[in-house]
Amino acid sequence: DNLRAVVLMNIAMLAFTLNDTCMKLVTQSLPLYQAITLRGVLTTLALLAVAAGQGVRLGGLSRPDGRVVGLRTLAEVAATVTFLTALLHMPLANLSAIMQSLPLLVTLGAALVFGERIGWRRLLAIALGLVGVLLIIKPGTEGFDRWSVLGLLSVAAVVVRDLSTRKLSPAVPSVVVAVWAGAAVTGLGLLGMAFTGWQPMGLYEGALILGATIN
Repeated sequence: DNLRAVVLMNIAMLAFTLNDTCMKLVTQSLPLYQAITLRGVLTTLALLAVAAGQGVRLGGLSRPDGRVVGLRTLAEVAATVTFLTALLHMPLANLSAIMQSLPLLVTLGAALVFGERIGWRRLLAIALGLVGVLLIIKPGTEGFDRWSVLGLLSVAAVVVRDLSTRKLSPAVPSVVVAVWAGAAVTGLGLLGMAFTGWQPMGLYEGALILGATIN
């Protein structure tokens, strides 16, 4: 099970990287919230098709699971808006480096929230990793700006998202969680578009949105 989880996590990280690259490129020519909306609509429709194919009902969650899904969805929305806004204004390499602190903070959060034992070696690795993040964001220097802060806020939101997922009952299908997250992010995009408007797009932008959706 651990080996399979490691393989799946590496595939997921590759998909995240491709997703981020597509979104970075498309937001050079399209408004951010338009890109979020287009990706969100396509993603949500794809997830709904998966749910229908699996015969999964989107409702019927228990009250505890419903609260966890609600918290996770809010964290997903916060992570999306902070990450993509930072991505629009920061080099992808810098923001990706900041996001590499995520596994460290999730591990630390699991110890603090769930009481999991992590040992001194992992604590040392976490400390060294966070020092590396400080070297990247350069707090207290002219290289530190609000976009770096948004990157850190995105990390915090993803930590909340991932830790809350741990509290879901095993009986809750993952596609249900993903549909609610996708729908909420799409709603965020539509709300943002009310202020930033819509811009015509070509095949290039459409291909990038499709690439982000697939990944």
